[in-house]
Amino acid sequence: MAIDLVIDSKQSDVSIALMKENVLTELHHEKGTDEFSVGDIYLGKVRKVVPALNAAFVDVGYEKDAFLHYLDLGPQFRSLDKFTKKYLNTVYKPGDLALFESQPDLDKEGKIQDVLSQGQLMTIQVAKEPISSKGPRLSAEVTLAGRYIVLVPFANKISLSQKIKDPQERDRLRNLMLSIKPKNYGVIIRTVAVKKKVADLDNDLRELISGWEATCENLFKSKPPKRILGELSKTSVILRDLLTNQFNSIQVNDELLYNQIKDYVKGVSPEYQNIVKHYTGTLPIFEQFGVHKQIKAAFGKQVNLKSGGYLIIEHTEAMHVIDVNSGNRKGGENQEDNAITTNMEAADEIARVLRLRDMGGIIAVDFIDMGQNSNQKALFEHLRACMKDDKAKHHVLPPSKFGVVEITRQRVRPETDIKTAETCPTCAGTGEVQATVLLTDDIDNDLQYIMKELNPKGLYIKVHPFVQAYMSAKAFKYQRKWFFKYKRWIKIMPDTTQHLLSYKFINAKGEEVEA
Repeated sequence: MAIDLVIDSKQSDVSIALMKENVLTELHHEKGTDEFSVGDIYLGKVRKVVPALNAAFVDVGYEKDAFLHYLDLGPQFRSLDKFTKKYLNTVYKPGDLALFESQPDLDKEGKIQDVLSQGQLMTIQVAKEPISSKGPRLSAEVTLAGRYIVLVPFANKISLSQKIKDPQERDRLRNLMLSIKPKNYGVIIRTVAVKKKVADLDNDLRELISGWEATCENLFKSKPPKRILGELSKTSVILRDLLTNQFNSIQVNDELLYNQIKDYVKGVSPEYQNIVKHYTGTLPIFEQFGVHKQIKAAFGKQVNLKSGGYLIIEHTEAMHVIDVNSGNRKGGENQEDNAITTNMEAADEIARVLRLRDMGGIIAVDFIDMGQNSNQKALFEHLRACMKDDKAKHHVLPPSKFGVVEITRQRVRPETDIKTAETCPTCAGTGEVQATVLLTDDIDNDLQYIMKELNPKGLYIKVHPFVQAYMSAKAFKYQRKWFFKYKRWIKIMPDTTQHLLSYKFINAKGEEVEA
């Protein structure tokens, strides 16, 4: 399967699109000033202990206090707490953790008030980003994720991914890690570590230990709330977790980010560095690779299926509801055949949409009714198979007696919500627009002013694709006339981000020219 990564870098944020066989499967947004991202480590201060919830609220600098449940303290909390108190007032030296005397594990059935107190300082990690009116969800079981392993300070044990099935490979990886792991560090070996050499795992381990030591150094004389270690950028995280020989290309439209990504890929997988490309085309990068159109198609209330069926997606605070409709689909010998075919196609699309929008919580799917139990079972198994590649924790329940399938999916960050409905740029919602036949006259008049008064280099015009097709078909009337008049060939470029009656003039630097 060919995988492409398309990265649109702007001044305020970075948008990352993951394409599989040219189909958009994941979309991520990274703001330049993002804080409280999953994986960030903070020095926080306990604001309130709530025995009734067996939880505490912790100040990490967000407008609302973060939530920490007793079960999220982790078995090694006493060790982390003692370590934090020591290095708030002591300069950390590399290797100090290996000499640290670990404390007894925390009792799973314990009470929060026996462990935490108001005003206590603690090292914690963001487990779930702020969502809606809620603050971040925290964990005191600090982990640092690498490409092949996950480092767990104080755990002092080795765990392996359950997806590694080969007993010999499990033994090899366990023995290998035992030979290189320092004392008082625990390790979770990821699936991608299978058949990797000791040098690869050792390099990953040492990078993660360096990250932990940087956290410890930042503790010294820190005052809460303070972020003491930030997670990698979303771009680096995606590359770290997904970069394989299936990657076809990584397209980036920003030169600085291109160089950073190429250096990162060169460091972790030198054999893949040549797939990183710097996109310099005139069209927006998401337009060039068909990302923008797929976003419009997948983020609306109605999502169409290729066969003619469609999904209706509704959102509430508590859950999401998806209704499957056959639409104008035709074919099949009877209603049952049509239903199972449409439902199977819908299952594929639902699995993609859940990942793409990062929908979490409870999702209720109302598939088309089917009379045969064998078809119900086949649909259930097919939906589970479609969800298999979803890295978020999820559970698919069998169809209820009403034919509704319930899915629970882990939610660690706000759902990606993109408004696909467009407000008319001309009427601003009034319902009245100027005569459409005057659009080309307006373009002509504005162009005349720009060429006479400003005369910019490399000028071209961005218009809606319908308008571009119309004007290109009448090139003699427009472009050739402009060529004879201004002695320059002016391109007309299609742009789906433009509304039907809107247009922009762009110069050679990619800047908009105001008429």
